[in-house]
Amino acid sequence: MISHRTYRAIGKQWRNKLLLSLVFSFSQPFFLSAQTFSIDTISDTLFERIWEKSYKRNCTIPRSELRYLQIAHYNGKGEVIQGELICNKKISNDLIQIFKELYQQKYPIERMRLIDDYDADDERSMEANNTSCFNFRFIAGSTKLSNHSQGMAIDINPLYNPYVRRRSDGSLFVQPEKGRKYADRQKKIPYKIDKKDLCYRLFIQHGFTWGGSWSTHKDYQHFEK
Repeated sequence: MISHRTYRAIGKQWRNKLLLSLVFSFSQPFFLSAQTFSIDTISDTLFERIWEKSYKRNCTIPRSELRYLQIAHYNGKGEVIQGELICNKKISNDLIQIFKELYQQKYPIERMRLIDDYDADDERSMEANNTSCFNFRFIAGSTKLSNHSQGMAIDINPLYNPYVRRRSDGSLFVQPEKGRKYADRQKKIPYKIDKKDLCYRLFIQHGFTWGGSWSTHKDYQHFEK
C-alpha cells in the first residue's frame, strides 16, 4: 500500500512537470512581446547615464519631453535581443507599434543600445550597426541641429544603410566610413532598407519620412517625423 507521504511526493512531481510543460509550451516571443515593449519617463538613474553624453549641457529639449523605450527584437542570427531607445514622447507610441510588428515578423535588427554606450559618438555607434534615436548633436558637416537632437529621428541598422552625399568634386562622402561598400544600393546587402522593405513601409504608414528618398543626399538608415 502506498503511503500518504508517497502520494504527496508523486503529486508534487506532477505539479512540477505540469508547470514546466506550461512554461515551454509557449515560445520565447510570446513572453517577450508581452513583457518587454514598454514606455517610461527618464528616471534619475537613467538621466545620470546619459548626462553629458547624448544629453549634453546645452541640450535644448526638456528631459520631460523624452521617453525610454524597451523593445524586443531579432538579430541577424534569429536570436531575440532586448533593446532600448530614448525618443521624443511624440513618437513613442509610433515606435512601439512599429517595432512590435517588426518583432512579430522577425525582422532583423542587429543591435539596439543607447548611443551613450558609445559615449554618444555617432560614428562609433553606426560602425557597430547600432540602431539609435535621441542624441543631441549637429548634422554632419553643418551647424544645424539634427532631428535626433529632439528625439524625432531614428537610424536603423546604420552600417548597412549609410548616409551618402556626393561632394562638388564628384567624390562620395559616406557615413559611417566603414559602410562605404554598402553605398551602392544595387548590390545585395544584409539589413538593406529600400521601398520594398517592411521597415520602410511601416515607418511611412506612421507618417515618417525616409532619408533614402531625399534628392540632394541619401540617408538610408534614417526615418524622421
